[in-house]
Amino acid sequence: MLCVACRTSLARTAVQAWPTPVPHGLVTPWATESYDGVVKELVVGHKDRGQWGHRRVLGGLLAEAVRAATEYADPVTPLLLVPVPSRPGAGRQRGYEATAAIVRTAAGLLRDRAGGSCAIAVAPLLVSRGAADQAGLDARGRAANVDHSMRCPTSALTRVARRWPRAHVVVCDDVMTTGATAREAQRALESVGLRPVAIAAVAATRRRAPEG
Repeated sequence: MLCVACRTSLARTAVQAWPTPVPHGLVTPWATESYDGVVKELVVGHKDRGQWGHRRVLGGLLAEAVRAATEYADPVTPLLLVPVPSRPGAGRQRGYEATAAIVRTAAGLLRDRAGGSCAIAVAPLLVSRGAADQAGLDARGRAANVDHSMRCPTSALTRVARRWPRAHVVVCDDVMTTGATAREAQRALESVGLRPVAIAAVAATRRRAPEG
């Protein structure tokens, strides 16, 4: 669904994507693209317009962010990709869990590249208790909106701990904006003893240049 020129224009390497201001304690965030132009159209089309085929391109961009985030991690330790959860009912309304689908695609690409040398899995550990739509909120508003809006059910944690007693955990999302959602996901995981090593996103909004 992308022309050759648009596809070849996409970034091939991820960079650190610190928001401004940085939420206190946020682990290093990585993103492959800027959230504008073609990439913004891909994300919006995939999430809100039923253009689910975009998950292949978006998953590739997310895979690069995960690869960069874990480049120096112990390759023998399993890698767990934890999707940021949708708001309650959002997936049912769309008929599709958009972020989880991108994360699964990224995991498949990473497994193919690793050639079986490392266990890479998607671990849907988080559920959302509900938060309002973030559109139009500034950094402070977003942080307040998502504060303590996620949790990690004991049953999910038990299943993961049984299968992967040691793992590198990466929180994965489609877009990094203010970092509030990623920080809340990190908090929820840390509250049950899992400390993420990084945040990985398909794209990040451009930081505004300082005035003056």
